[in-house]
Amino acid sequence: MRFTPAPKSAATILCADCGAPVDGTISGAFCYDCIKLKTDVTEGIQREATLHMCRDCDRWLSPPTSWVVAAPESRELLALCLRKLRGLNKLRIIDASFIWTEPHSRRIKVKITVQQEINEGAIMQQSFEVEYVQNYHQCPDCAKSYTHNTWRAVVQVRQKVPHKRTFLYLEQLILKHSAHKDTINIKEVHDGIDFYFAQRNHAEGFVDFLKAVVPVHVKKSQELISMDIHTSTKSYKFSFSAELVPICKDDLVVLPLQMAKKVGNIHPMTLCHRVGTSINLLDPTTLQTADVSTEIFWRAPFRPLADVQDMAEFIVLDIEPLGTSKGRYFLAEATVARASDLGANDQTYYTRTHLGGILHVGDSVMGYHLTGTNFNNQLFDALEESKYASTVPDVVLVKKHYARKKKGKSRNWRVKRMAKEEGEMLPRKQDQERMERDFEMFLRDVEEDAELRAGVALYKAEQQRLQAEAMEVEESDVDEDEGLEIPMDQLLDDMEDLTMQDE
Repeated sequence: MRFTPAPKSAATILCADCGAPVDGTISGAFCYDCIKLKTDVTEGIQREATLHMCRDCDRWLSPPTSWVVAAPESRELLALCLRKLRGLNKLRIIDASFIWTEPHSRRIKVKITVQQEINEGAIMQQSFEVEYVQNYHQCPDCAKSYTHNTWRAVVQVRQKVPHKRTFLYLEQLILKHSAHKDTINIKEVHDGIDFYFAQRNHAEGFVDFLKAVVPVHVKKSQELISMDIHTSTKSYKFSFSAELVPICKDDLVVLPLQMAKKVGNIHPMTLCHRVGTSINLLDPTTLQTADVSTEIFWRAPFRPLADVQDMAEFIVLDIEPLGTSKGRYFLAEATVARASDLGANDQTYYTRTHLGGILHVGDSVMGYHLTGTNFNNQLFDALEESKYASTVPDVVLVKKHYARKKKGKSRNWRVKRMAKEEGEMLPRKQDQERMERDFEMFLRDVEEDAELRAGVALYKAEQQRLQAEAMEVEESDVDEDEGLEIPMDQLLDDMEDLTMQDE
């Protein structure tokens, strides 16, 4: 026989209040229910608190000075609410969750479950609710945006040309890539636009974007604002002067003779058919192309011989393709006459053109009339004295002219515009017609040039406006070219957050 001792029984005592048997080695003289009635482990934790939110940027204040982004009922907002309570770090948090409240009540309720060891081995768990009041407080970044002279860096974009077509295209590139998202102010001034930034690195990033999309020459300067002699801390304001090349699409350009040899031995009389990161030139008589980089241009800058404001309308009397093509351009020989000379004289001009693929007899075409025109240009004078004098054409055709109604073409698309502040030096009424004319010219370029349209975000127009314009089209007897309609699958739907300029 083997003796098996009986297991030891725990020492029990009676609860001092209710008389229930309890383990005296753990809970002391009271049972768990009596301890729960007498003890509050959440004592000292506040039941109400205040959260500060910036109504402009929807960020929340995380004391003492940081501002964080947190969506409603998100983990970030819950963590911010828990850090707001004093004394909560002394307890063990078991669970925390939001309690639904009316969104417009500006109240946030959180249910928190905590634990605390009150005696040796006795753990007390309790749940309680905390109500937060949402108050609005403007953050320093938004306060700076509404205050003058708080910028830290400015990018001054300038182009010395008589029209705004390049600026309008640059504006669409900025909007498409959201390059202006860090600006605190955009001001339109004479010959350009100023972009203000709160930080220097934002301005440098914007300058890098400009260099990646347009040929631009940038100069940097800085101005000392203040200096702490004790810590040698200095505060500067930075200015970036970004000047675009004064050559735009469809400009007639005469290259310096030495430069024409360096960029591919092209004929000095060229046509600018595109402006990207460099100036793309085309010889309309041979379809030879050349690129003039920004560095080469600013070593010996020059201005165009004529721009789009100097173009005249011609009528195609005869055209004969030569069978040579390069990309979208087809070489042809054309006989044209000025539209203003029809019925007055029989003067005609014979020239070569790169528009042989789209021109037909009877079409209207815009071009430069060189015969009998005096140009105050040293490069053109040097060209007439060189071996190229005999090859200078009488007429340079640029682009096909599409007939449009007097009130403008009924377009099924719109473009976004940036919200700009007009500078004090910018004329108002006297330049309004010129700005509208430049914008209409840019919209026509977007319609006619598919390559240019690829860099612009186009949006669908309002249905009400389209219906009204369609009624005007039915009532009008003016014939119009239908080849400029942009397919609806190339248009976007969203027109929010930015202002829209009607044409």
